[in-house]
Amino acid sequence: MLTAFARAFKTPDLRKKLLFTLGIIVVYRVGTHVPIPGVDYQNVQTCIDVAKGNQGLFGLVNMFSGGALLQITIFALGIMPYITASIILQLLTVVIPRLEALKKEGQAGTAKITQYTRYLTVALAILQGTGLVATARSGALFQGCPVAGQIVPDQSIFVTITMVIVMTAGTAVVMWLGELITDRGIGNGMSILMFISIAATFPSALWAIKQQGTLADGWIEFGTVILVGLFMVGLVVFVEQAQRRIPVQYAKRMIGRRAYGGTSTYIPLKVNQAGVIPVIFASSLLYIPALIAQFSSGNSGWKSWIEGHLVQGDHPIYISLYFLLIVFFAFFYVAISFNPEEVADNMKKYGGFIPGIRAGRPTAEYLSYVLNRITWPGSLYLGLIALVPTMALVGFGANQNFPFGGTSILIIVGVGLETVKQIESQLQQRNYEGFLR
Repeated sequence: MLTAFARAFKTPDLRKKLLFTLGIIVVYRVGTHVPIPGVDYQNVQTCIDVAKGNQGLFGLVNMFSGGALLQITIFALGIMPYITASIILQLLTVVIPRLEALKKEGQAGTAKITQYTRYLTVALAILQGTGLVATARSGALFQGCPVAGQIVPDQSIFVTITMVIVMTAGTAVVMWLGELITDRGIGNGMSILMFISIAATFPSALWAIKQQGTLADGWIEFGTVILVGLFMVGLVVFVEQAQRRIPVQYAKRMIGRRAYGGTSTYIPLKVNQAGVIPVIFASSLLYIPALIAQFSSGNSGWKSWIEGHLVQGDHPIYISLYFLLIVFFAFFYVAISFNPEEVADNMKKYGGFIPGIRAGRPTAEYLSYVLNRITWPGSLYLGLIALVPTMALVGFGANQNFPFGGTSILIIVGVGLETVKQIESQLQQRNYEGFLR
């Protein structure tokens, strides 16, 4: 990986792209520290120090925003509205025929879907920004902080609307910065910004584990976490690269005096076909009952049960539900993102077949069978990786968003691998020797 970056910096046009990407990253990180108008910055810092290591329901979203959410800055919502909008539109593509038709139109259809994603991102940013401002005004953003109710001193309608507008504009700027990286930089812009947001929280989380440790002034716990992290990175790289290659043979066709086709290729089915999306879905779904309980008044039985079983990440019921939801969403997402019948029809249309399998329906049934077989280990792997923060919560007293936890490590390794592949492919295009070698 380091060799690829070194070679890229030696290539003038790639060096410009890398420096442009680094410049956008610097702008993004500066924006995560600029507070929005109407917020008492001193009280926010006081509450962050009080709630350090116990971020509650907002820990996951705070991790995706690079720590900007709890500081209530202009980029407080981060990239989450865009991620949510992209997932929603991807799910709606299966349900709404109009979106499915746009997806099949190629470049023009993809551009239209991207435009819809931008509109939905702004709408979600307004909704989430309003919820964040209301939470900050009520003092529920930092439970247990004595000055939590004084974070927004002026609670007039004008100040509230201004705060929501500024956060929505910040989300639009983040989306624009991501698209700039995609167009003029290296890699997928949204993925790069997500990578930077998560990586920015690593040093503070690791140092908090060292400070909370008791063995050799915390260095034993710190070293153990680093070793576990390196092992997890190796495991994630191994599984993310693993795939089942289904061979495909194309029949020869005679057009005039020339023969076309007759080539052999394969369909790569990844073991983890769903990526990190099942973990995000499961986490979001488990946050809903805890969020409802947090904003409900009184001390009813259902509220006490939720607070006792679904808020603490180390409770057996929470662990079981989290694991089962990840497995369910892994199969659900694979089912909507990969259509065996469509793949089989396309193969049949272009004269392709799997050796030993008849074209058409038998091919679709075979692809579905293989997909189900490899999704089981992929979903179990996702569930086990996602439970690492819970084990760390018990073993080291770490917070629920452990630095080498499931969601963070999957995103960081996935984005890193994809970015390195893009750099290597661009280097190969610029240094291709072909038949001259």
